[in-house]
Amino acid sequence: MARSPGDAFGASPDHIDLRPFVEQPNPLLVVISGPSGVGKDATVRRMKELNYPFHFVVTATSRPARQGEQNGVDYFFVSKGEFESWIDKGELIEHALVYGEHKGIPKEQVRRALASGQDVVMRVDVQGAATVRRLIPDAVLIFLLAESEDALLTRLRSRKTETRESLQRRIDTLRQEMQRIPEFDYAVVNREGHLDRTVEKIVAIVTAEKCRTSQRTIRL
Repeated sequence: MARSPGDAFGASPDHIDLRPFVEQPNPLLVVISGPSGVGKDATVRRMKELNYPFHFVVTATSRPARQGEQNGVDYFFVSKGEFESWIDKGELIEHALVYGEHKGIPKEQVRRALASGQDVVMRVDVQGAATVRRLIPDAVLIFLLAESEDALLTRLRSRKTETRESLQRRIDTLRQEMQRIPEFDYAVVNREGHLDRTVEKIVAIVTAEKCRTSQRTIRL
């Protein structure tokens, strides 16, 4: 009697559960990181302009809103007391004290987006990405880099907004951060003048992650 292809593996094809592959894949938490000057903000801004259906995380801060800033768009503006309450309750994914004011990412914002089935995109520095990895091991970490160190240094110097000493500190920091690329899942080169191509690569990573036979599961 002829055997079906499935018999060769000890099981009938009728027993293969295809639901994990054809139903809605798990939502992802995508972290875009990299050294100063590499174009993290520009990349996320371009993704928004192109109307990709992601939830883009809005950072919370204890500083007052500046002229023209909108609550829930530029930042979530909260009191220092409320922010410190989040810290005490462990309700922040990552946070830092910057010039005497708190900045951080509330967990609840991310929870709601993931519960709705949306993929979440957040932009953090390299240290913040390490914090996210410890808290959420299944997050997708993407390291943005320039086409060369010289290209990145040129971008930093062209800003002309820092003293020589502060610029050198920034250069020393970025060289240390570049050593941490192996801690990330993907590295994407953001070439000068090719921002749309950078965005395409990030979206391709998200698409590929959706096709994994073993889905990532984000827990907060």
